[in-house]
Amino acid sequence: MNNLHRFLRRMRALVLGLMPLLLARFVTGAEAPPALKDVFKDCFPIGTAANRSMVMGGAGFRRSADQNAADIATLKFHFNQIVAENDMKWQLIHPREGGNGYEFGPADALVDFGLGNGMQVAGHTLVWHSQTPNWVFAGTNPPPPDATNPPPALAAGTNGPATNRPGRGGFGPGFGRYTGPRASREELLQRMSNHIHTVVGRYKGRVKVWDVVNEALADGQGTNVLRTSLWSEIIGPDFIASAFRFAHAADPDAILRYNDYGLEGAAKRKRLMTLIRELQAQQVPVHAIGSQAHVNVSTTFEAMDQALTEIATLGLPIHITELDVNGAQGGQGGFGANVADNAATTQGGLVADADKRLADAYAGIFRAFVKHRDTVKLITFWGVNDAVSWRAQGRPLLFDGENQPKSAFQAVITTVGTRTAP
Repeated sequence: MNNLHRFLRRMRALVLGLMPLLLARFVTGAEAPPALKDVFKDCFPIGTAANRSMVMGGAGFRRSADQNAADIATLKFHFNQIVAENDMKWQLIHPREGGNGYEFGPADALVDFGLGNGMQVAGHTLVWHSQTPNWVFAGTNPPPPDATNPPPALAAGTNGPATNRPGRGGFGPGFGRYTGPRASREELLQRMSNHIHTVVGRYKGRVKVWDVVNEALADGQGTNVLRTSLWSEIIGPDFIASAFRFAHAADPDAILRYNDYGLEGAAKRKRLMTLIRELQAQQVPVHAIGSQAHVNVSTTFEAMDQALTEIATLGLPIHITELDVNGAQGGQGGFGANVADNAATTQGGLVADADKRLADAYAGIFRAFVKHRDTVKLITFWGVNDAVSWRAQGRPLLFDGENQPKSAFQAVITTVGTRTAP
């Protein structure tokens, strides 16, 4: 009986997901759109971030059970790679200290869902300055006198439904910046090692690629290569090399990525080149560059082409890990993607002629991806549709909240034949 119920639920989800396409075809005579994963099968896998409800079923955040079922059907139809939007981040997967402090259920469900549906699975993320619980950094050593660093003010009123938006409850302590007595270098390295070996080891052979270190580069126009974080303050800049070596020891066959945002900007990209070349000189096992590509509708083919061309000189595969194109007026000023800045970048309403500008931007961006397909080995969208996007107000994805393909979808699939620059 339980098997019958599961089968009926799956069939219902499939019908709900395909219903809009079937209705459009019968009412307008239009052909149902092709699956993204099929359109780009000769170029690269097409993936998406998934939230907990999608892999575990039922109602989700601001999504009814029926809406979530339709989201799941869209996910299965269009994508052949998957990553957890939040459930493998330290705060969610290892909220309490010690070997009994892990919460593997949602992450296990995502891995099972992905593999059960023939998808590649990526792990996000092992070491990050954000969404790491306080206990990781806590100890008996007083912070240095100049390390006052109060927790940043978290933006309120953000309307994006995803759980990685600032101001959302449920992360517990540690979403901001811990300011109490600190662990020693040796204590923090040991905690990092234990965490990485446990998490990577659990999914060894199943999760094939990991974001090992996330967003360690500094922003702005200063001279620092790395951002100031508790990882760098307590351990030192070699925390990055240590994280990669721990991950490689835990799963020697996994592809290990360094992941960051804003690499479309020259200053951030220069820092990336400096960091990766230093790691390569030390023979640190960095196997791929993760470029998040949280961009905006002002992003051009030329900007993406230049970024990919320069990053390719590192000799590593490039994975586009968190793609979305923000159409909100507040998000057109740069390439930033700090979680705490999300409220500002999704305010002010949509830009004028937003649908056309979104389509034009996606067309240029994907023309660059296809041109560089010898180097670009994976494209992952940060969300299935606009309703579940962390930047929902910016309407940044190819599908609207009803899982209907937007004009940007058509713009993207027509780029598959463009092998070189225009």
